[in-house]
Amino acid sequence: MQINPDQLKQLIEASLFVMGKSVSIKSLKETVLVNFNVSRAKIKLAIEELQQDYQGRGIELMSVAGGYRFQSIESLSPFLQPLWQEKAPKYSRATLETLAVIAYRQPVTRGDIEFVRGVAVSSHTIKSLADRQWIRMVGHKEVPGRPALYATTTEFLAYFGLDTIADLPPLTDTESLAALFSDVNSLEKPQEEIGPENTQNIEESTNE
Repeated sequence: MQINPDQLKQLIEASLFVMGKSVSIKSLKETVLVNFNVSRAKIKLAIEELQQDYQGRGIELMSVAGGYRFQSIESLSPFLQPLWQEKAPKYSRATLETLAVIAYRQPVTRGDIEFVRGVAVSSHTIKSLADRQWIRMVGHKEVPGRPALYATTTEFLAYFGLDTIADLPPLTDTESLAALFSDVNSLEKPQEEIGPENTQNIEESTNE
């Protein structure tokens, strides 16, 4: 079945609005476009045209977590907060530091995280990150005891607005790291950047 360029843009636009999350070109081809004879190149071109169409608007079409999604522009975020009646969950500094170690050193074991941070990592910390679907177990390290290996997920990428893990800011970029984790309401404002090289000898929070 054929579809003209305007219809293709309309269908992609509507699909991304309805889904409300990052959707890949592969997913589009296998769902809403499964009955149409359209190439990946044409889908990509339609998406790029949509991105141009939304420039200067209150929402933008972003490349996130290997796909595309509509989201409000960053400058409007403070004004949109009242729309959410429930407060976002708060995370301790220890939880955010654990997440940072996993993100930058993945795949890692719990022991690896403890070595970098210099303190024990509670099971609750790992569970809270897994429940949030920011990390997942990806295998076992081939050493005695075969400890679990953890890595970040596409949900992690989507939440922090990253297309791939390579888009994480350099560990030396203090401002970028602070901005990355500012999306999460931590229980205390860190006095240092949240990064593996600055997490030695920090006491585990009792409010994880």
